[in-house]
Amino acid sequence: MVWHAYEQLDAGKVKRLGTQKLLTDIISLVRFTLGEIAVLEPFTDRVDDRFQKWIEKQGKAGRTFSEEQVDWLTEIKNHIATSLEIGIDDFDYAPFLHKGGRVAASKVFGPDLNKVLTELNEVLAA
Repeated sequence: MVWHAYEQLDAGKVKRLGTQKLLTDIISLVRFTLGEIAVLEPFTDRVDDRFQKWIEKQGKAGRTFSEEQVDWLTEIKNHIATSLEIGIDDFDYAPFLHKGGRVAASKVFGPDLNKVLTELNEVLAA
């Protein structure tokens, strides 16, 4: 696999790919090959890091989230990490459907739902 070849060539710039290999890891591989990113790491790691920074930035800006909102935000982040983006229709499927789907998401985030989805799509998948 190409990932492992990069590991052997320059281990200092390549983070080990976990046991869960995802299609989205190709995004990281292409970006590394093109020189767009300096370190080759699983896409989920990149998304997790960006999510934490986004949450911190929101807090510094005075925007706080309830425990329920953080739970939803984490599920949204996980979806982006495996699917590259999220849209309102994705709430019609697991794991969101088990939480009440788009109706519940609308209640949890109110009129900010679309803004939150747009922000997370831009920040996490970029």
